[in-house]
Amino acid sequence: MAEMNPIIEQLKEVPLFESLGDAELEALSQVVKLKSFPKNTILFSEGDESDSFYVICDGRVNVGINDEDGKEIILSRLGPNEYFGEMALMDGEPRSAFVMTKDACKMMIISKTDFKKILSSKFDVMLSLLKELQRRLREANKKIESLALMDVYGRVARLLTQLAGGSDPGIQIKDKLTHQEIASMVGASREMVSRVIKDLTNDGYISIRRKRITIHKNLPYNW
Repeated sequence: MAEMNPIIEQLKEVPLFESLGDAELEALSQVVKLKSFPKNTILFSEGDESDSFYVICDGRVNVGINDEDGKEIILSRLGPNEYFGEMALMDGEPRSAFVMTKDACKMMIISKTDFKKILSSKFDVMLSLLKELQRRLREANKKIESLALMDVYGRVARLLTQLAGGSDPGIQIKDKLTHQEIASMVGASREMVSRVIKDLTNDGYISIRRKRITIHKNLPYNW
């Protein structure tokens, strides 16, 4: 039995391409480039020209922006079989955020020209992409709302609940998080986040072991 192309195997794991048949996956695999990146590599920055679409095979990336003072704000964290870079390719505008590898990563990269050919020929792929853009827009709106209406305590509580996937007693956040990472995700200073984490720990809401946070009861969004 012939060994399956590893790129095709990876493409089949990506929800965006689940509507493609074997022949279409084979054709797509011919234009995909596999590339590995070390941890903490900036793949592109805000304002860069758009020339590629990325699919994550292994590892995770942070997507973020820099505020007026140059402080990083992490908008989202993406992992295996998720993708990024599609918005700028679709509207032709420069990159609206930076993307940096959180871990060592392996990526599938598709050029702007080849990506547009896929979208023009496969309505299902375009529809799936639009649904994902809509979901990300809702998440962005929620984040903007929390930044505008919640204090730092509320933002941290909301973030921890999101990362844990809920607030059931005993649920643990998979990621090892530093106070600086949390601060970047909620748009606050590391010192303020450290104070909030200390209060949550002292009040029995969370515990921390080896940088992994466990939630023990529902986190209050308002103090």
